Amino acid sequence: MWPDNETTRDFLNFSGVADTVAEIIVQANGRPISIGVSGSWGIGKSSLIKLTAVSLAKRPRSEGDREFIFVEFNAWLYQGYDDARAALMDVIASKLEEEAEKRKTAVGKAKELLKRVKWFRVAKLAATSAAAFALGVPPVGLAGEIYEIGRKALSGGADKALIGEAAKKAGEAAEAAGGFLAARMDTSPPREIQALRDAFEETLNELAVTLVVLVDDLDRCLPETTISTLEAIRLFLFLKNTAFVIAADNDMIKYAVRRHFEGVDNDLLVTNYFDKLIQLPIRVPPLGTQEVRAYMMLLFVENSSLSDEVKEKIRAGVGAQLQQTWQGKRVDRAFIQTLYADFPAELIGRFDSADRLAPLMTRATGIAGNPRLIKRFLNALAIRMTMSRAQGVGVDEAVLAKLLLFERLGNVAAYAELVAAVNASDSGKPAFLAEWEAKAMQGEDVSLAAPWDDDFTREWLTLPPMLSQTDLRGALYVSREHAPLITPADRLSSEAAQLLEALLAHPDMGAALVERLAKVSRAETTVIMDRLLEVAHQQQEWGVPPILDACLALVRADPGQGARLAAFLRDRPAAQIQPNIVAKIADEPWASGVLEQWERSAVRPPVKAAITRQRSNRRGDGNIAV
Repeated sequence: MWPDNETTRDFLNFSGVADTVAEIIVQANGRPISIGVSGSWGIGKSSLIKLTAVSLAKRPRSEGDREFIFVEFNAWLYQGYDDARAALMDVIASKLEEEAEKRKTAVGKAKELLKRVKWFRVAKLAATSAAAFALGVPPVGLAGEIYEIGRKALSGGADKALIGEAAKKAGEAAEAAGGFLAARMDTSPPREIQALRDAFEETLNELAVTLVVLVDDLDRCLPETTISTLEAIRLFLFLKNTAFVIAADNDMIKYAVRRHFEGVDNDLLVTNYFDKLIQLPIRVPPLGTQEVRAYMMLLFVENSSLSDEVKEKIRAGVGAQLQQTWQGKRVDRAFIQTLYADFPAELIGRFDSADRLAPLMTRATGIAGNPRLIKRFLNALAIRMTMSRAQGVGVDEAVLAKLLLFERLGNVAAYAELVAAVNASDSGKPAFLAEWEAKAMQGEDVSLAAPWDDDFTREWLTLPPMLSQTDLRGALYVSREHAPLITPADRLSSEAAQLLEALLAHPDMGAALVERLAKVSRAETTVIMDRLLEVAHQQQEWGVPPILDACLALVRADPGQGARLAAFLRDRPAAQIQPNIVAKIADEPWASGVLEQWERSAVRPPVKAAITRQRSNRRGDGNIAV
C-alpha cells in the first residue's frame, strides 16, 4: 500500500520545475513575489512545492546572502474551524518568533509582531475585507462590540450600565490580546494594518532572512476562503523579502474570482484580478507514458524489501534517465534492470505489469496520468490481492489488474454484462470475449456493438492475459465491493443485495435507506458492513467521504455494527484524519473512544481543536476557540 501523501523525493521528474520555481525566487532578490503552482487534483502540486523548498535549501550561499526560512500553510485544514487569514498570519508570526528565539536576534520585534497578530485575531479585523476598511465599515468581533457600545453612547447618552458594559468588553479584549488591545483603543484598522506590516518587515530585516510561504490545498477551499486568503496575503503580508508559492488549480481560483465578482460580466476584470493575486502561474507538467511507467516502477520499488540505499540509487537513476527521454531514451523494465543486478522475480513481474499498464494509465480518460489516481488504482489492486490470499482464493495478479482496469475505466453497462456472463457460465469464463481478444492481439480491427464500442475497450482487449479462457469467479469475488457477485448460494437475500448495491453505488444517500436496512437480519447487516469496510480501506483521507455516510446509515439501522466502525476508524493512520470528520461522528454513541484515541495520537492540531470545540459545545460553556 502507498499513502496519499506529498513527498520530498522526486518520483515524477518534477525536480526541473521545482528548480525553476526556486530560481525565480532567488532572482526576485528580495522583491515580493507570488507564484501559483497550478494543476488538476492529484497531479502532484503539493510534492512540487515541497521539492521547491528542498531546492532552495540546498542552494549554495555566498557571504551576505539572506537565508531562506519556510512556512507551510494548508488553508483547507482551517476552513470551517478557524479564520484562514488570521490563522495564516498566526502561523507566520509564530514561525518568526521561533526563529528569533533560536537565532537570539530580533526577539523583541518578533514578539511585537505576534502580539499584533493576536490582537487582530481577537478583534477579528483580519476577517474584514480591505474594501470594508476603505469604506469605513466598523470592525467585527470584540472590537466591533466595543465600537457598537461607543455608537450607542454617542447617540443616546452614556449611563452606568453602558459604561460598565464597555469596560467589560475592553477588559475581555485586553485579556485575550495580552493587554495589547487596551493600549490601542484610539487607533483605527488602517493604522493597525500598517503597523502590522511595518512590524513584519522590520522583523524580517533584523533576522536577515527571506520568508518563503508554501500555501497548499487552496483549491479545495470554498470560493470565499480562497479569495480572502489570497487578499490577506496581498494586504497584510506581501512585503520585501517574502515569497508565496501557492499550490492551486488556476481554473479553481478563477472560478472563485468570478464568484467574488458575481453579477459583473467582465472576463477582463477576472483576469486582471487573478494576475494581481498570482504574479507568475506555473503549470505542473502532465505525465507522459514514460513518466507514468517510471512512477509505477518506483512505487513498486518503494514497497519492496530492497534496502533504502538501493531504492535511492534506483530512484536517482530513473530520474536521470527521464531527463533524457526527449533524446529517445526509455524507462522500462530492461532499463531499470541495469540499475541493480539482483531484483526479486516478483518485483520483475511487477515491472512487466507497469510496462503493460502505463499506456492505458496515461491515455484513459478516468486516470489520464494522474499520480494520485494511479496510486489509488495500485492500492485497490493490492487490497484485492491481499483479500484473495487471506480467503484462499487463487487469483492471478495480471488477471485481476486487467479486470480492475475495466471496472474503473470501462463502460459501466459493459462491465455489468461481463459480470453477468461470468455468473451465467458453469466454468466462470466470459467466452464471448474470445473472438474480440484474438483479433485485438493480432492487431486487426475489432467491430464492437454498444456498450462495448469505444477506444478504451479496444485497447483494453490487447492487454495480456486473455480473459476469455480464464475462470474469473475468484477475481470477481474479491472485486465485489464495486459489483457484488450475487449468486443463489450467497448469504444475502434479494432485499439485502439490493440495499448493498445501492449503498455502494450511492453511499452519500445512505440516510434514505436506514428504515429498510433496519428490517434486514443481523447476519446480513454483518455481510453488508464487511463489503462497506472493504471499500472504506481504499479511502486515503478521512474527512467526510461518501462511504462514511453509508457506514453511518448501516450503524443507525443496526447499532451493533457501531463497534466495528469505531475499530476501523481507530485504526486509520493519524495523517489521514481531517477535522471535519469530528462533527460528523461526535454525537454517535460509539464515537467517544475514537475521539479520545485521536486526541492521544499524532493527529493534526486542527483535528484536536475540533474535538475540543465539540466538547465545549456539548457542555454549553461557551468556551469555543476563536
